[in-house]
Amino acid sequence: MKKAVIDEILEPGTPDKVLEREQRVRDGFWEKLKKTAGKLPFVEDVVAGYYCALDPKTPFKVRGTLLAALAYFIMPVDLVPDFIVGLGLSDDITVLTIVIARIREHMTEAHREAARKALQTHDVTDQER
Repeated sequence: MKKAVIDEILEPGTPDKVLEREQRVRDGFWEKLKKTAGKLPFVEDVVAGYYCALDPKTPFKVRGTLLAALAYFIMPVDLVPDFIVGLGLSDDITVLTIVIARIREHMTEAHREAARKALQTHDVTDQER
């Protein structure tokens, strides 16, 4: 995936765009995660990123970038549609990997602990593995 495409996807956006993405992520994150958790090699980081994105203490630009990546993750049709076996999640994984690497310092232990608890509660840790 080209850097320019990734940068465009991950543009933090305006406050209105961030609110729109936040609602989309809140509405679709857990359903998408349950379907794909077994294919994500770093599912705990993705969930910690979710909590980081929803944390009002997280800087706006970081929240915006995380919400852009998570919104892209839950979109049913993206650059490589998820139904394409073997490739469908590759673009999602690329985007999430880049974003998590960029914002890792903003993911707190509280975000990670919330992720561990949520993964147990939502029972998504070993699906499709």
